[in-house]
Amino acid sequence: MLLYMLGLTAALVVGILVGLILRNRKRAGLDKVTFAVIIVLIFSLGFSIGSNNELLNALPRVGVSAIVITLLAIGFSVLFVRAAGKVVKLT
Repeated sequence: MLLYMLGLTAALVVGILVGLILRNRKRAGLDKVTFAVIIVLIFSLGFSIGSNNELLNALPRVGVSAIVITLLAIGFSVLFVRAAGKVVKLT
């Protein structure tokens, strides 16, 4: 597990360093590559969920919790942004 996390962290750090080095160069179609990789990741996540019976059976319970947490996070974010905007007199 630790080796896995170190690998992910190393990949992130290397990506940041390469981005810093190449940030002033033209990005030739990198947006399309990024989009394709995201689609593959979403597909593989869906495949993993669909092939795991235990997770699939727990999905309704987990899904409801996820929706509640998401709605509360969005609601309180909007509330606090409005309050902060009034404090700083933005709105």
